Formats: sequence, C-alpha cells, structure tokens
Amino acid sequence: MIRVAGIDCGTNSIRLLVADCDPATGDLVELDRRMTIVRLGQGVDRTGRLAPEALERTFAACREYAAVIKELGAERVRFVATSASRDAENRDDFVRGVVEILGVEPEVISGDQEAEFSFTGATKELTAHEHLERPFLVVDIGGGSTEFVVGDDHVRAARSVDVGCVRMTERHLVVEGVVTDPPAEEQIAAVRADIEAALDLASETVPLAEARTLVGLAGSVTTIAGIALGLPEYRSSEIHHSRISYEQVRAITERMLTATHDERAAIPVMHPGRVDVIGAGALVLLAIMERIGASEVVVSEHDILDGIAWSVAGATV
Repeated sequence: MIRVAGIDCGTNSIRLLVADCDPATGDLVELDRRMTIVRLGQGVDRTGRLAPEALERTFAACREYAAVIKELGAERVRFVATSASRDAENRDDFVRGVVEILGVEPEVISGDQEAEFSFTGATKELTAHEHLERPFLVVDIGGGSTEFVVGDDHVRAARSVDVGCVRMTERHLVVEGVVTDPPAEEQIAAVRADIEAALDLASETVPLAEARTLVGLAGSVTTIAGIALGLPEYRSSEIHHSRISYEQVRAITERMLTATHDERAAIPVMHPGRVDVIGAGALVLLAIMERIGASEVVVSEHDILDGIAWSVAGATV
C-alpha cells in the first residue's frame, strides 16, 4: 500500500483525499477526505482573472490541507487544478501561492485529462458490478465545466464543455450582482439553451446515445441524491452508489428553481456554498438525463479526486 494525497482544485471547491492505495489489487483505503467551498472561479467568466479574495480563500484551505498531509505522512502528493485556473490571466499568482504552501506545483490539466481522472475514480468499483449495463456515461458536473466520458473498463471518448453550476448561475441567474431569488422563466430558459448547446457539442465527440448506465459525480449530483433520499444530514455512505430516478431529479430541479434562498438553505444536506448554485447544477443533470433518455442516475462519491489518488499511486489511468 502506498500512502498518497490528491488535491482537486475546481471552480467552486477544493478537495483533499489522503488514502492508502494498492495498484495491484485496486484497493483504496480512505484516511481523510474533505472539501472546502472557496469559489476560486468567482467572477472569472466576466473578468478573466482570479479575484484576490478568491485566491486568499483558496490559500487558506491549502494551509489546512498541508497540515493534514503532514500529520498523516503521505508519501506522494499531486495537486490538480481545473477549469477556473485554466482560464485565468493571473494564474501564475495561483501557482506561486500553492507551491509556497504545499511544496508541489499545481498541474493545470486539460478537460480531457480531467475527464479521464473522473472516469477512473468513478468506475473502478462499479466495474465489479456486472448487473450494471455498459458502457458507462460518467458525468462530472463542476462549477465551471462539465465532463462527459463514455467507456467500459477504459475510456472510449471524452469531452469537457463550459457549462457548470457556478458559470451558469453567474451568466444567467445574477442581476446587478445579486442572485435572482427565485429566477424568472426567461433566465431558466437561457440556462437551458446554453446546456443544450453544450450537449450538442459534447455529442460530436462522445457517443452519448450509446450509454447504458449514467454515473453522476460532484456536489450538485450528490446534493440532489441527499435530497431525494430525505437524509437528515449529509451521509456519504448512503449517497454513494444510490440510484435516483429521472422523476425525482425533475421534481427536485423544479423545487430548487422555485424555492427561496432561505428555503434551499434549510435543506439538511445542503452545503451553504451550494445554496445559490444548486438550481443551475440540477438543470444540467436534468438536461443530460432527458437527452440520453436515462431512467436513473447512479451517484458516485468517488470521482476525479480518487482518480488523482490512483494516478499518484502509480496505477494506470
């Protein structure tokens, strides 16, 4: 077993996984998994730059993670940065800060690499369940982008498109700096139009129609699962590998788009950082299910972070 640390820094959140991995057997023993909402991508779609306050929130989380990594004695560390830091003009400021705190340089990976890690993390366990039809379509709905990957045991095709819960919220659901609460029908229609265009783009590369099992990743999907399951608090063990029907996703999406901020915030499984962006995230998932005719989504708590851990442990991804 090799003790490793993987860090995934996205548009909305930064996450840490410290685990013991055995590439020979495929066993991963989780030691610490945590997530912090930092909104690194705050305003990037509009300004093209990482905001100073967003950088400081991210660096504060990095300092916390550095202490955990040191305490648990991880032998190898890999820091992967995704959509927001790919796009920003001042990404060098971000790189310097991470190196100073963690001693490793963040790898600003491509959308295709991001999708590959997500697929590996999400399906390494699922491939043992022969009752699930293949190929899998793994969908990772992030803050700034959504990754689509189709594959069986290995990736066949992948595509990253620029629709995510934060990007769609900032682009269409904010008026004069304030999130519309709740959004108007024309705002929702604008989000749907962007998502449909992105699905058209993804389908040029990824054979979406061939998918037999939809696997959903990341905070928007896991939050929807927690709501569907009626959990009194966020319980990862119950959300992981849960199956949520299309009817449930549609009902929850409608509820998120008609509820007030306070009503969404009062939902027990809702992270405070997701209250204003869950409506857009739910719309992305709903549109995907409608496009491919999925009757359900299999929810995975294991995603790009687990794929990063496997890569640093020496497993083939």
